[in-house]
Amino acid sequence: MSTLHTYPEKIAVLRLAPGADVPEWAESSSLFSITATATETSVVCAGRSVPTKVPGDRGLTGFALADEAPSAGVLVELLTPLAEEGLSVHTVTTTTTVWVLVPATDAERAAEAWRRRGHTVAPAPVD
Repeated sequence: MSTLHTYPEKIAVLRLAPGADVPEWAESSSLFSITATATETSVVCAGRSVPTKVPGDRGLTGFALADEAPSAGVLVELLTPLAEEGLSVHTVTTTTTVWVLVPATDAERAAEAWRRRGHTVAPAPVD
């Protein structure tokens, strides 16, 4: 089974206009990501400085798959228990890490759903 690390800062997933520049208030956190498509620019960043008028989801808790590169089936393994709980999620993957973001109000429910499936959920190590 997998180990997931939970991070203390609250993360935001925001929708900006297509082609938008990265705003100055978009602070990096344990996860910082920019994705641009023809229809939108999405920014995943620390939520502490985001203006209230910017649309998106705020107050998210980030869980990162620890010590394991994304592999076939890993998203299904992580998301199925959350779907069964009816939890909303955002996911971000890098070449080495899978991130699952859930509303902070649902973070403990997500952790318990994973634990019931045999996963370990622990605070992220402090550098």
